[in-house]
Amino acid sequence: ILGTGLGGLLISPMIDHFVQGHHIFGVHNAAQAAIAVMIFVYAAAAAVNLLIPDTGARYPKQDFRPIHTLVNFGKSCSLLWHDKLGQISLSVTTLFWGAGATLQFLVLAWADSNLGLDLSKAAILQGVVAIGIAIGAVLAAAYVSLRKSVDVLPIGVLMGFSVAVMSFYKASWIPGGFDIFGFHISFAIAIACLLLVSVGMMAGFFVVPMNALLQHRGHVLMSAGRSIAVQNFNENSSILVMLGLYSLLIKSGLGTVTIMVLFGCFVGCSMLAVIFKHHHNQSKEDSLHLIGEDKRH
Repeated sequence: ILGTGLGGLLISPMIDHFVQGHHIFGVHNAAQAAIAVMIFVYAAAAAVNLLIPDTGARYPKQDFRPIHTLVNFGKSCSLLWHDKLGQISLSVTTLFWGAGATLQFLVLAWADSNLGLDLSKAAILQGVVAIGIAIGAVLAAAYVSLRKSVDVLPIGVLMGFSVAVMSFYKASWIPGGFDIFGFHISFAIAIACLLLVSVGMMAGFFVVPMNALLQHRGHVLMSAGRSIAVQNFNENSSILVMLGLYSLLIKSGLGTVTIMVLFGCFVGCSMLAVIFKHHHNQSKEDSLHLIGEDKRH
């Protein structure tokens, strides 16, 4: 949330004018200043990692021959994708991170076309989505147990179609505004923030249990490190594919609303497919259980 807000601030005209007037450390514009701040943040993150205490856990020495490593990684991917619960959680998190990366760009485009906000102000709306995700994560931790994690799948369907419906909203629908702490906020922007918070809450509420389930299945089936490697490989592949598709849609000349509708419907329908697959897995397991009972009798 802080990072998104800081990003919006760093690309604002105010920072650009300040940097151009002072040339601190050879930085001449807001873009260079933003990159310099990012380098500092990553360096600080690396320094923080040095303070993590040694847990005493040790893995056996691994063979890092390229071919051997790729073969083992392929086996880990296959193992997690063939697990009945692993494939459900992995497909959801893979879809979520690909969709989440695309949604960041869609929010910027939507804020420009439908709300009339410039890039620095539109970036703050990404932080609003992040606030919703944080709230949804807290609610999931409070109300969803690991055993009931798959029960949140319908929330993913609702989130996808909510994005499609939200795309039609325009600032011109609701005139007027109010002042708070010396800032003027229009009613239209306030409602847009509420819509984005609600989408973020749904995202956090359904992806956190899915991520927990995936980590649990990965820990059971293989080591935690291999599980995280498989998860990150699939999620980043999804990000690359979905951003590539988004770029193609932009180049084809489709408008922001049309792309958001397609995006939202794709997410909603994909989540419906995941739910259908989970029910199919359950019915198959129930059938095998009944067959086993018949054989014992």
